[in-house]
Amino acid sequence: MSRLSRNGLSLMTGPFTVRIRSDIPYVAEGLAQLYGQFVLSDLEFQDFYVSVKRPCGLRRWIAPKANFIYDGFRPFQPLPADQAFPMLEWGMNWCVSSHAHHFLIIHAAVVEKNGFAVILPAPPGSGKSTLCAGLVLSGWRLLSDELTLIDPATGLIHPLPRPISLKNQSIKIIQDFSRDAFLNRPSHDTAKGTVTHLRPPDDSVHRQQEPVKPGWVIFPKWQAEVEAALTPRSQAQTFIYLAQNAFNYSQLGERAFDAGTELIRQCDCYDFTYHALPDAIRMFDALAEGKKSIK
Repeated sequence: MSRLSRNGLSLMTGPFTVRIRSDIPYVAEGLAQLYGQFVLSDLEFQDFYVSVKRPCGLRRWIAPKANFIYDGFRPFQPLPADQAFPMLEWGMNWCVSSHAHHFLIIHAAVVEKNGFAVILPAPPGSGKSTLCAGLVLSGWRLLSDELTLIDPATGLIHPLPRPISLKNQSIKIIQDFSRDAFLNRPSHDTAKGTVTHLRPPDDSVHRQQEPVKPGWVIFPKWQAEVEAALTPRSQAQTFIYLAQNAFNYSQLGERAFDAGTELIRQCDCYDFTYHALPDAIRMFDALAEGKKSIK
């Protein structure tokens, strides 16, 4: 805790290094529980300098709050101190999506098996993070649960395997699904309800410098009492959705168009409805085995 509050910790997270400072015990606890397998960076230069700290004065003790600070700038309103760790996670996502413009960044989960990635874009409440967590706990490699990083020069997807954010009903679903699921302390009454984070598998973290080819773009949607089903989706529809849900499509301009076009050319595109995680995972595993056979 003392090192975190004074000089901070420098973590390597995918293609980025981030120096984190905090004087809030919830942040120290979350980092120890969820980032213990990550490599500490010894580089002098860091991509992002962030802190999550308590305000000065009486607000430090009365209804204590937490501030997220990036290079001296506060992009968010303060949150209750017991939401400090989710605030750190949201803040680090903001840093990448707002500044890492050497990638085309799409708001989507992404996992990999047999050398090909499946991109999972979907609106809130679709079951995206639940499906992502279930796949990761079933042998798929976590690349990210929020940000798909596409290198426009190569078309490869770069990993950013940080903890998976789970909300509300998804928490119990994942706890019941796998005994291997380690979730940190939940934060209640956030803007998204109750939030906790799933620790990423060691293998995903150790391979976080290994980019991967895209294989599928699949739009998941959880629906009660339906069988798992994949329905082909038009490439044109898929391209438009991804462009609209890219954080920096307008900044990259023609490079974004070219990268998105090449991505769609390489991918099979589907809508996917499911109810039970085991059925969904069997279907995704079958896709991965089919792709493996034509590598």
